[in-house]
Amino acid sequence: MIQGKQATPFLFSLDENLEKVKRELGNSTDLVTRQVRLEAVDQMQVGILYTEGLVDKNMISGFMESLMLHARKKDFPTEADPLMLMKDFLLTIGGVEEVYDFDHLFDAILTGDTVILVDGYSYGFIANTKQWEDRGVQETSVQTVVRGSREAFSENLRTNTALVRRRINNRNLWLETMQIGDMTQTKVAVMYIKGVVQESVVTEVRERLGQITIDGILESGNIEEMIQDHTFTPFPTVYNTERPDSVAAGLLEGRVAILVDGTPIVLLVPAVFVQFFQSSEDYYMRADFGILRILRLISFFIALLAPSLYVAVTTFHQEMLQTNLIMSIAAQREGVPFPAAVEALLMEFTFEMLREAGVRMPRAVGSAISIVGALVLGEAAVQAGLVSPATVIVVSITAITSFVFPSFSMSIPIRLLRFGLIALAASFGLIGVFVGMIALCIHLCTLRSFGVPYMAPLAPMNLADQKDTLLRLPIWMMHTRPHFLRQKNSARERQSKI
Repeated sequence: MIQGKQATPFLFSLDENLEKVKRELGNSTDLVTRQVRLEAVDQMQVGILYTEGLVDKNMISGFMESLMLHARKKDFPTEADPLMLMKDFLLTIGGVEEVYDFDHLFDAILTGDTVILVDGYSYGFIANTKQWEDRGVQETSVQTVVRGSREAFSENLRTNTALVRRRINNRNLWLETMQIGDMTQTKVAVMYIKGVVQESVVTEVRERLGQITIDGILESGNIEEMIQDHTFTPFPTVYNTERPDSVAAGLLEGRVAILVDGTPIVLLVPAVFVQFFQSSEDYYMRADFGILRILRLISFFIALLAPSLYVAVTTFHQEMLQTNLIMSIAAQREGVPFPAAVEALLMEFTFEMLREAGVRMPRAVGSAISIVGALVLGEAAVQAGLVSPATVIVVSITAITSFVFPSFSMSIPIRLLRFGLIALAASFGLIGVFVGMIALCIHLCTLRSFGVPYMAPLAPMNLADQKDTLLRLPIWMMHTRPHFLRQKNSARERQSKI
């Protein structure tokens, strides 16, 4: 129900109530209304309303059969309230509650419930009959792993909450649900582990969600944009994932999960910078394989700095390269009409267009178009003398390293910042690159996510949390949760390994 609007109570006439519902919904063809008479309860006239496609018809058929056929008047007390008789004896379905006004009625039938109204009474019942088509639990398509769970969230909120509860079978896993969006009335669930999470974080999440006033929420990205701490930053301050095991791990660390009905992407807060380089697979394989996280961090710097360093060195600082190498690069660039900066920008821009085309093209031909387009255009550009082979190699390495990050949301700021660093390198050489990196570090250190420093536990430095930052220590050594989340209960294990 929209806040500030006075509820409209039911009328005593069933026909008038049904007519008002049809009129308010514009006589929509998916609205089903049915009137029956109950022999068991003094021939009482009952109206049944639901939206076709959002309900389980088998459940509706079951309790209608109980209402119309199986019940007989002799089976019930004669002096009881007829509506209470129907609720206690005839509605053979779980989740029955009373409804007194049209606002709650519309909310119920438009979300998959069935409303039962009775002639001569100013209230009715809501029966939980929700069941709509979804694609079910399928394999992850973005955050894939070699070892670990293949399950991914779906668009059904209750399916998603069940996937998390399967992994955390604990009574302290609490779930709060609210509706956001005046028109869409989208259900948003907040999950956290009571006794582990910091209460101030949960309170902050509630307040930020409660302050959202908008017509509709269609995806968790709408929520993310409205609750994030910093708007004008390329870096994500809210972590998103499609993996239930990642959400369960975040909850166990003391984070809060935000699930939105209609999307398979779940939000986790607070989020820190190193979190976007951690993969679920890091914790399922041997601890020494955690060195792959170092590889991801190296790839981060290559994807960010490789084109700008190439432009700076070849344009201003040729003395930094060996004579043979600089002679080879100079020979390749002979006849190229553009400076190195223009070459790099041209190739980067072309690759970004190819990547976007590969995503938007039909799945059957998208990957082929992107790969073939990159090979053909790169080779043709070199043969035509528009770019040098060295530039193609640098841009290709940059493109490969940008796909190494487990979280796709971290690759977006890298793609944006790369162009700015190329411009600084073309203008001021290595000095411009260094100034740009210093400004970037300062910006990262000023960011916060729900009160937690974005660069924690690196800045401010916390030695106790380094066990799961650049490397991952064995599980039995990670007996405490991250201290920067300030949980109530920081102990993971009851005792250390002997």
